[in-house]
Amino acid sequence: MLDDIIWENLQLISESLDLINNRFEKISKPEDFVLHESGVLILDAIAMRLQVVGELLRKIDKEDHSFLKKYSEINWDNIIRLRDIVSHHYEKVDHEIIFDICKNHIPKLRKTIQKMIR
Repeated sequence: MLDDIIWENLQLISESLDLINNRFEKISKPEDFVLHESGVLILDAIAMRLQVVGELLRKIDKEDHSFLKKYSEINWDNIIRLRDIVSHHYEKVDHEIIFDICKNHIPKLRKTIQKMIR
């Protein structure tokens, strides 16, 4: 049962990461998130998916505190903390940080999540 819950959450995380990648394709620099309404919509959509990823990782960690620790190449605490910021302090979400996350951290996270699923 436990493995099924974790596997299902990893699948949902993978789907969210795919959506983030698809939405981020339209963004070439951080300012693209804020210069036009369409960029703000993309920023909001990506932030929501990052929130989902953080929430699902929080659930996995609650189910099995040692599971995420097996994949130390990812800073899981930062992802879970980002979920808290998006959920409770959205006005503090910085478009430059979201850009950096999408460009530099999502590919590595996606690769690790795929490894976990296998």
